[in-house]
Amino acid sequence: MATTATAQQTKWWSGGKSPFNIEYGKLMMWYFLMSDAFTFGAFLISYGTIRFSQNFWPDPNAVFNAFPGAGHANLPLAFVSVMTFILIISSVTMVLAVHAGHNGDKKGVIKWLAWTIVGGIAFLSCQAWEWHHLITGAHATLIDGKIEWVGQTTRVNPWGQLVHGEALTTALNNSTVESLARIVHEQHGNTMTEAQLLGLPKDQLTGMINTAELHVRQNGPVAFGGYFYGITGFHGFHVFSGVVINIIMLIMTQKGVFERRGHYLMIEKAGLYWHFVDLVWVFVFLCFYLI
Repeated sequence: MATTATAQQTKWWSGGKSPFNIEYGKLMMWYFLMSDAFTFGAFLISYGTIRFSQNFWPDPNAVFNAFPGAGHANLPLAFVSVMTFILIISSVTMVLAVHAGHNGDKKGVIKWLAWTIVGGIAFLSCQAWEWHHLITGAHATLIDGKIEWVGQTTRVNPWGQLVHGEALTTALNNSTVESLARIVHEQHGNTMTEAQLLGLPKDQLTGMINTAELHVRQNGPVAFGGYFYGITGFHGFHVFSGVVINIIMLIMTQKGVFERRGHYLMIEKAGLYWHFVDLVWVFVFLCFYLI
């Protein structure tokens, strides 16, 4: 006697619209964002592990205190606050673009997508300025017993502990005429040019330096530069990718692609990615600029 096995179909949901009834592309975007979140999480956990294993770590208020056009003014975290504000506003404009898409408002999608792109480009421009300032900005740093003027790179960190007393005096005596001339020029820039100072004897240059106003730091943890440029650069690459995606979405919207399809689901998917990038920045901002 033949036995027939009948497979019974399990009904998982009977309460109206199924929560599993999600568009395939949106589901895949969520999977991608989850995997990307794990990547960022691994980077930040690694950074935290290294940071809290060190006896000293650079003070964000000292590292990130510059502002374009403000000269040597001490404005801790002012510029990165502007960057964060730009990214938050771009997230708002992305929400408005998605909302316009839900309403089938083609002009609204174009307008708010364009503003989102502007916000992304503005953020990347700010990040480029910050990197350039950190790399090219010279700081008096104690290296191998003498004072050298260096910027923040992946190999050198000029944000170590301050040098005081006899150690500072010894460093001045060991430093080159070029380094001393630059120190004097920084302190008395209005009286003599750096070229004129280079012609003075080393002892005279040393005597012109006001050690009470001189801020020389030891070479700080090298890992700071690697993690900062690595993680913020990785996030910046995501912002750049988001800008490219939004530009493609803008072109497709202008050509009426989504209008012919009858929906703007692609705008919503792009919005998910953009909001993820904004959310990640909150954690990057917290780890590098606040703590």
